[in-house]
This record gives sequence, structure tokens and C-alpha cells, in this order.
Amino acid sequence: MSKTEHAHNDAADNLNRSLHARHMRMIAIGGAIGTGLFLASGATISQAGPGGALLAYALIGFVVLMVMQSLGEMSTHLPVAGSFEVYASRYVSPSFGFATGWNYWFNWAITLAAELVAAGLVMRFWFPDVPGWIWAAVFLALLTAINALSARAFGESEFWFALIKVATVIVFLVLGVLMIIGVIGGPSPGFHNWTTGEAPFVGGPWSTIAVFMVAGFSFQGTELVGVAAGESENPRRDMPRAIRGVFWRIMIFYIAAIAVIGFLLPYTDPNLLAAANNEDITASPFTLVFDRAGIALAAGVMNAVILTAILSAGNSGLYSSTRMLYALAESGRAPKIFTWLSKRRVPVPALLTTAAIGGFAFTTHLMGEGQAYTWLLNISALCGFTVWAGISWSHLRFRRAFIRQGHDLSELPYKAPLYPFGPIVGLSVIFVVIIGQNFEAIQNGNLGAVLSSYIGLPIFLAIWGIHAIVTKQGRLIPLDQIDVSGLKPGEYDPSQEASQD
Repeated sequence: MSKTEHAHNDAADNLNRSLHARHMRMIAIGGAIGTGLFLASGATISQAGPGGALLAYALIGFVVLMVMQSLGEMSTHLPVAGSFEVYASRYVSPSFGFATGWNYWFNWAITLAAELVAAGLVMRFWFPDVPGWIWAAVFLALLTAINALSARAFGESEFWFALIKVATVIVFLVLGVLMIIGVIGGPSPGFHNWTTGEAPFVGGPWSTIAVFMVAGFSFQGTELVGVAAGESENPRRDMPRAIRGVFWRIMIFYIAAIAVIGFLLPYTDPNLLAAANNEDITASPFTLVFDRAGIALAAGVMNAVILTAILSAGNSGLYSSTRMLYALAESGRAPKIFTWLSKRRVPVPALLTTAAIGGFAFTTHLMGEGQAYTWLLNISALCGFTVWAGISWSHLRFRRAFIRQGHDLSELPYKAPLYPFGPIVGLSVIFVVIIGQNFEAIQNGNLGAVLSSYIGLPIFLAIWGIHAIVTKQGRLIPLDQIDVSGLKPGEYDPSQEASQD
């Protein structure tokens, strides 16, 4: 085994396994619920109608399930902090892993900046005269302090952030159903909003495809649970539980919510589009439904919920990018200083560097009308899809190598139920999403929008290619040479398999 591979194995030993089953479940939930549900869900109905939005989210939800099953099989077999960077390096090629790791780190560092911008906008609701950059600085310091305490502190904060979001969605669904059947909020709307105008499918297939892209971005973050597996107290017990729940969470929190909005609000309601375009909390479909249900201060309540969603995304982004930078350093692909751990086993140099990049990216939002910031976001936007594609590809090669080398599937703690259909479908659909993410701009000949949307793809390919040329590690690893070793005995306590968290 090479020095690099030893480093990957040791990575799991250096970090504390202090995340419990409830943390892992909520990290998986938190990755799937954010402003995409609370604000952008209305815009998708406005664009494609209730039927088009439901279809798009159901299809992308199925793809996410396939990707998470692939990730679950690999991360229970080898739970390490670098997660998909390690799997890409081991099962595809070191150069592909290098590009995946750095791309993912950059993505979440920039996403952290985006969340800081959003937090400043949300705080204007209560403090309109306070500049947004002050709130950005306060929240950046808060999230950095939480992550500096310990992995357990991150898990605990994420647990409560996610719990607030889950409770909000559940209350929304209960009230929505009561309004649909006419118990509260006036007479039942019936199926009127599903048959009015062009509904249920508005704008034809291209509108549904466009929403498909939006849904894909909304679900990005579900893979965070794979990074957290490196610090899970019992990954072989906790990861399968978290993975199995992803599909039902998506069904409940997105499909059901969009269905409720589709029943209660016509797709022609201008508020649906305004919420996503202007970050206007009073136009959020959740706020509108709560207001019509007679809940006092609905806008203020939803504003607080959305703030927790933003802080949750920033918290998770800072955590995952810090662990990715740590894993890159462990494998010799980043400066060794990033492997330094505090007494609480937190990679502090990696944390502070990531926070600094997020803060710097935020400052670009304040200069030049935010043009530089917009380009930074667009460069990183494709990262989630490339990571999903990398997970599916890595899984295909891992399973083939595992069998080729004489192993039996019974040795795997968790087996992806739909292999090889799952990763093949996931890889194919994600490829279509990447290519078609801004097809409208291509159709209209808007060169600026095309460059802005797709710039992340050639950058990823360039990093992959340059590393391959310089290190000569770009060729696919032969299946019989792939290291398919997993979690070493003693790295977790098997007696906890039957325990309840």
C-alpha cells in the first residue's frame, strides 16, 4: 500500500468519532432543506406549474436516492473525512480525486460566502439600517467558533438547526392539508389551481427541464453526510440509517410541500416568483400559507426559520470544506499544516483558511456591483453535480474491483440495493443536468450567460488534466490493482450496533 493510501486510512483515526446517530440523521436532513424549499419552491411552480414542479422534484429526488445509496455503500465500508475525494482517488484515479477534492473545498468555501450575503439580507427584516456586512462578520465568527469547539459541537448545532426546519415543514404540511380540505382558512380550493390556465404543466417540457436543474441545486448538500461519516461514532450503524431516510425526507419535505402549495396558490400568483427573485420573505409560499391560516406574525416567524436554514447551510459548508482540506493535506495534496489538529481533534488551520476564503469571497460581493462574486459562485455551482457524478463513477468501479478481487458482497456493511442500475442512471442523468443547466441561454445566444453558467466545468477539467500531466497519475487504476480495503477492526465499537441513540 502506498504512502498516500496509508494517509487515507489514518485520516479516520486522527479525527474524533463523536457524531451520534441523531446527528447523522439531522445532518442528512439539514442538507436537503434550505432556502431552496422555503423561497425558491414557489418560483418552480410559477415556471412549470404544480405538475411540472412535482415531476421535476420527484425525478431529481430519485437520482439523489441513487447517489446516496452509492455513497452509503462506500462510506460504510471506508468512512473517512475526505469521503468522495478518497473514493475518487482510490477507485478511479489520483488525478480525478485531486480535482474532486479541491473543487468540493472551493465550492463550499464560496457557498459559505453566499450564505453570509443571504444572512445579511434576512437581517434587514428586523434591522433595516444595519449594513449587511456587519451581520456577515458576526455570523462568520459564530460559525467559526462552533466548528472550532469540536465535531460534536458542529453536530449538536446542526441537529437543532435542522430540527427547527423539520418542525416548520411539518407544521406547514398539517396546516396546508387542513386548508385544502376546508377546515381552516376558508372554503376548500379543491383542484381549481391544478386545472386553471395551462396547469398542471406550464410552459411545456422545457420549463419542467429548467425546474429539474433548480431541483438539483436545491438537493445539493445531501452528500454532506458522507463527509461526516469520518467522524461518526459508529458509521456502520449510523450511515445506512441516514441513507435510507433520504428518499422519504425528500418525498415528505419537497414533494408534499410543493403539492400543498400547488393546491393553495395558483401558479399565476406573482408572489411565487417574487420570493426567489427578491429574497422577499413576505412573498415566500410558506409565509403566504401561514398568513392565510391566521398565524400572527407569519413573516417574522418564517424569517427566523429561513435565518436558521441559512446558518445551517453555512455551518455545514464550513465543516465539510474544512474536513476536505484536511483530507487533501493528509494525502499530500495540500500543505501539511492543514493536518494539524487541536486538543479537541479539530483541524484548526484548515478551518481558519476556509473561513478566510469565505470572508474574502464575501468582500467581492461588496465591490464592483458583485460581478466578481457572481462569477465565483458560478465557478463553484457545478461542483455539486460533478461530485455526484464522481460518487456514481467511483461506486461502479469500486463494486467491480471488489468482486474482481474475489470478495463477497456479504462482506459489505451496506449494499446499494439497485446496483448497477442506480449509479448508471445517476451518472447519466447528472451528465444531462450538467450539460443542460442553462440551455435557455444557449438557445438565445446569450454568450455572457453561457460563459457564466458553464465556467466551472472547464476549470474542473483543467485541474484534473494538469494534475494528470504533471504527476502522470491520470490513468484509470486497473480493477485488480484498486485498493478495496475498508474500515480496520477496532476503529469503532461493534457492541454499539444494537444500541439506541
